[in-house]
Amino acid sequence: MIGVRQEFRLPDVGEGLTEAEIVGWQVAAGDTVAVNQVLVEIETAKAVVELPSPFAGTVGALLAEPGATVQVGTPIIAIETAGGPAPGDQADAGAKIGEAGKDGRIATLVGYGPRQGTARRRPRRAGGTAAVPPLAAEPPSPELPASPGPPAGHREPAPADSGTKGRPANGSAPSPGERVPLATPPVRKLAKDLGVDLRSLAGSGATGAITRDDVRAAASAPAEQAVPAGGTTAGAPAPDRGGSRREPIRGVRKATAAAMVSSAFTAPHVTEFLAVDVTATMVLRDRLRGTRAYAEVKPTPLAFVAKAVCLAARRTPEVNASWDEAAGEIVYYDHVQLGIAAATPRGLIVPKIRDADTLDLAGLAGALGALTATARSGRTPPADLVGGTFTITNVGVFGVDTGTPILNPGEAAILAVGAIKPAPWVVDGELAVRTVCQLALSFDHRLVDGEQGSRFLADVGALLEDPGLALTW
Repeated sequence: MIGVRQEFRLPDVGEGLTEAEIVGWQVAAGDTVAVNQVLVEIETAKAVVELPSPFAGTVGALLAEPGATVQVGTPIIAIETAGGPAPGDQADAGAKIGEAGKDGRIATLVGYGPRQGTARRRPRRAGGTAAVPPLAAEPPSPELPASPGPPAGHREPAPADSGTKGRPANGSAPSPGERVPLATPPVRKLAKDLGVDLRSLAGSGATGAITRDDVRAAASAPAEQAVPAGGTTAGAPAPDRGGSRREPIRGVRKATAAAMVSSAFTAPHVTEFLAVDVTATMVLRDRLRGTRAYAEVKPTPLAFVAKAVCLAARRTPEVNASWDEAAGEIVYYDHVQLGIAAATPRGLIVPKIRDADTLDLAGLAGALGALTATARSGRTPPADLVGGTFTITNVGVFGVDTGTPILNPGEAAILAVGAIKPAPWVVDGELAVRTVCQLALSFDHRLVDGEQGSRFLADVGALLEDPGLALTW
């Protein structure tokens, strides 16, 4: 047993994570750390996550700077351990958190990843179609280049010759004796996209490296300062003028965009609408607020909708299913992993209520309250963002009557709930003012026929119009 330098590599903290941004370090070089002590906060495409230390020892170096986007498998911190296995015994260290195994894969952190549930599959039909990759259960991350760039914080040395290493952003080879700018591959790509010649910039980073901020500042400067003598790179967007601003497409926005495009162009969407008189449900909600069972939880209208969805899904299991193209099967799930679309400062996320169909109304109300509070604080665990089977989006909180929601990839249906407000309604042949809500159900027509989608939406509406029906189902 001898002291060794251990490098902690960025692990896959969720299903299919390929990169993450370093939000902030909780330790500094020279600090003593213990196993499971929080080292750093990272922001993935789904949530902000705290990474615990797999080693005990002294921090030797921080290998990634705050704000840097790092690929999975890249070393982010070095820890000098007081004792450990000899270097020759490290060949099979891939099972450790954050270290690569023999196959190059990075072990997922314990406690993260999708929840495994039970499901039933419809038998494969004979003569099925050729296998293609199945839809992802959650927003997929874009593919990474085959050759990943250097770790964040790595500084590329200037070469002694005039070879291709350090090629400037405009693609031309540097002439002998010309200064080769220091910049990481992401910075070089940003410079190319914005039409900025790195050779004209002085880096503000460590050891004189050019940073993203240097490139953006040059792009927003007057044209004679930002554009090289040869003009902007062909096809590159011109620098913005007139007070506009640019933000990198990353994190939740990047994942949401990829997921919505994938869903819109792979699943044949159908949307149906239904206006519902929810007066009786609102009266019941007001009555429940004064009972002991709801002293600690708030029976919101969304809780009633969630309960109605779970009950209606029992009668129409096609809405709680997924299409497995590769296997040529439809997967029917035994329980509802209910996703609730939540607008947060970081963007739209869809945390899940696990086995929502097993909860009563009070349980759903409590789960919704906890889910909302966690989502708004940005602390939703990655495991709670994957493995959904049905989603509800409450556009009514923004005063919107209805919409045409896009399916979460891998799910068969999504329900949009509009604003609940007074409206004229015909009751027993007489015009009256009632509390009305608009529902919109989008479903995958490969899985759900029009009859099934209509029946499910009608069932949800009936339960909201007369909540007493739940006693008869």
